[in-house]
Amino acid sequence: MSDIDNTQPTDDSLHNITHIGGMYESWFLDYASYVILERAVPAVEDGLKPVQRRILHAMKELDDGRFNKVANVIGSTMQFHPHGDASIGDAIVNLGQKDLMIETQGNWGDVRTGDDAAAPRYIEARLSKFALEVAFNPKTTTWQLSYDGRKNEPLALPMKFPLVLAQGADGIAVGLSTKILPHNFIELIDASIKYLRGKKFELYPDFSTGGMVDVANYNDGKRGGKVRVRAHIEEKDKKTLLIKDVPYGVTTTALMESIVKANDTGKIKIKKVVDNTAKDVEIEVQLAPGISPDITIDALYAFTDCEISISPNACVIVDDKPRFISASDLLRYSTDFTRELLKKELEIKLAELQDKWHYTSLEKIFFEKGIYKELEQKHKDWEAVIVAIDKGFAPYKKSLKREITREDILKLTEKPVRRIYRLDINELNEQIKGIEADIKQVKYDLANLVDFTVAYYENLLKKYGKGRERQTEIKTFDTIQVQQVAMANTKIYVNRADGFIGTSLKKDEFVADCSDLDNIIIFRRDGKMLVTKVSDKTFVGKDIIHIDVFRKNDERTTYNMIYVDGKTGMSFAKRFNVTGITRDKEYDLTVKGEKNSKVHYFSANPNGEAEVVSIRLSPNCAARNKEFDLYFETIAIKGRNSMGNQVTKYPIRNVKFKEKGVSTLSGQKIWYDDTVGRLNTEERGIYIGSFDGEDKVFVAFKNGTYELTNFELTNRYDPNELVYIEKFNPEKIVSAIYYDADKKQFNAKRFKVETQTLNNKFLFIKEGAGNYLEMVTTHADPIVLLKTGKKRNPEEEEVNLAEFVEVTGYRTVGTRIAGDELISAELAIDEEEPDGDDGVQGELF
Repeated sequence: MSDIDNTQPTDDSLHNITHIGGMYESWFLDYASYVILERAVPAVEDGLKPVQRRILHAMKELDDGRFNKVANVIGSTMQFHPHGDASIGDAIVNLGQKDLMIETQGNWGDVRTGDDAAAPRYIEARLSKFALEVAFNPKTTTWQLSYDGRKNEPLALPMKFPLVLAQGADGIAVGLSTKILPHNFIELIDASIKYLRGKKFELYPDFSTGGMVDVANYNDGKRGGKVRVRAHIEEKDKKTLLIKDVPYGVTTTALMESIVKANDTGKIKIKKVVDNTAKDVEIEVQLAPGISPDITIDALYAFTDCEISISPNACVIVDDKPRFISASDLLRYSTDFTRELLKKELEIKLAELQDKWHYTSLEKIFFEKGIYKELEQKHKDWEAVIVAIDKGFAPYKKSLKREITREDILKLTEKPVRRIYRLDINELNEQIKGIEADIKQVKYDLANLVDFTVAYYENLLKKYGKGRERQTEIKTFDTIQVQQVAMANTKIYVNRADGFIGTSLKKDEFVADCSDLDNIIIFRRDGKMLVTKVSDKTFVGKDIIHIDVFRKNDERTTYNMIYVDGKTGMSFAKRFNVTGITRDKEYDLTVKGEKNSKVHYFSANPNGEAEVVSIRLSPNCAARNKEFDLYFETIAIKGRNSMGNQVTKYPIRNVKFKEKGVSTLSGQKIWYDDTVGRLNTEERGIYIGSFDGEDKVFVAFKNGTYELTNFELTNRYDPNELVYIEKFNPEKIVSAIYYDADKKQFNAKRFKVETQTLNNKFLFIKEGAGNYLEMVTTHADPIVLLKTGKKRNPEEEEVNLAEFVEVTGYRTVGTRIAGDELISAELAIDEEEPDGDDGVQGELF
């Protein structure tokens, strides 16, 4: 028999068909709403997702001051949360690792290393004292039935703290996501107080993993913002770097994998990476021989997870709808919510105190005026007794603040009748006075609610703020040019005749070492120029006359060129730089782009050198002088679109190099940016000099060492440790004052820098724990102002160091100049002076 059903649908069955559009509109939207409201996005009232709220509520029901097995907490939470134990367990661990609402015991894992927590049956938890103080009050809680209707659960916890900003939150729902970055506990409380006082405040992320954060584009936590997070990298020595923490959300394992990957792809060159993490994070990066530590640090930030970008996207549930909001608005909402909760608590307390005052006053009258004796009288029934007692209170009802109810009288009759001594009445009077004082205080707090809320926050800070100082350092990061720090991991070759360049043309002419991130600049005989990215093989046009690695914004590399215009036959000479271009676009350097234009001579000069060339004209031309020299130094450097200077109107037979020239550029002017600790040519920070050739930089540090470096822009200087920087002049005398911790005194010394070794630090103060450099200068007439005694009213004395101490070697101890009562030592004259070069000596920090 056939299994095929040939039955035709009836008219009734056609009416029961559900179309896909209807299914999407109902089922999918129901699911999306459920995920957004019940799983992924925190509520604005308490900053908690439903699973977190139910965990804390279950822990409150279990709370007896002792630790509970997490397995028991999971079981209790399942009475309220209709999902599996795994999701609850993960949420508990996440809460516990934040170290705020839950106090933990056992192995709870480590967010820095990525280690998982132990199984729930092995670890324990209880609510922290902080959580018990800020998150629970059944009198101000709105309740709802749990999913099975057996128990009540809070609709939202009465949270009196901006928890979502302290802990952070992230979640992916249907069609939207949320990512709220964690903020510092102390700074949140300070911001709440400022908001209550009507002052401005700022909020920036703070991560438990430490590191550094650039918040320039934080955008107050709203969509479209971005923060850059970096690990601290220290230079242990010239062959070893130490990574001291990890960026938020990155584990040590992931970080090491990213370093190994960058090494394998040739972005960096390292010998070995070792994880020494124990209590504190420490990843040791051993460098390959001959590799610069400064460039490697930049490369680690550029190519590994030592630096990451995080895009905040603060989204919370407000009035049962997802709403995108700023961190500042979240704090304002939380602070207002806290103030209203405190007001509600005060109003509840006031009502309770008034009830207590009313009943205590009744009790006093009941016994003091002998109304209790009605209980000894013979009445018809119990109702008659109550009526009699009520009549007994009649003369005193005006002194009470509300009506006497039947419940009040019944409560009095339940007290044991005993002989009343005068002392008992006095105790009741004292109780009434105490209650009246409490009522007065509560009414005062209600009338001064802002001050009361501020005091509440200050109390939180006093009780729980210790040990919660900022862990992530806020810094401004420098922008790393990846092409400058990428290791030369490949080679570029050229086939000039066929017009191909690439890394795979190994049988052709070698051009230069480069990285696969570099761009290559090409010049052709027809006067065309283009820049293209490094690749295996690229056609760039035949008859290539020059090819090199392109360096963007390079204003020192100068191109000298002689070309003939194809239309007029006239030849021109020009000098130009190429600082910026559109990649893969051809530029015509002959300006007019006439057919048959071509280049007679071309040279690339890294420092603006201007050579001399010999020009020979065609022997058949009418020119009287058929051979002459051209001095490129007579031609100004202009833009690449300039026509240039006319050389001759006659045809040129050839141009030959005759004599090497000198640079026509002045020295490279260098500034030091003390915000990021880098040298630059963009005039950011302090001008330190004009550099050329073998010039060096002199740097002095707080620990009493000096160092000579080159003036490469990739050099790094820690601005927190650097005291002094200038262009090095070996003839200058260094004057310094430092603290000798052993003798508790300040010493002065003067010396010449006799070492010439680059990138080695030399200690020039006395070695010892606690010793530090107070000030240093190379001023020719170093007069310093010494301030001693008390800070409010110090004594001042000017000392000329040139007269006070002789010039000796840099290893000498020096001469005592002050005791440990010295407050400060400052140069008493302008630090800047001409140095015979370009005018500026350096800067004292």
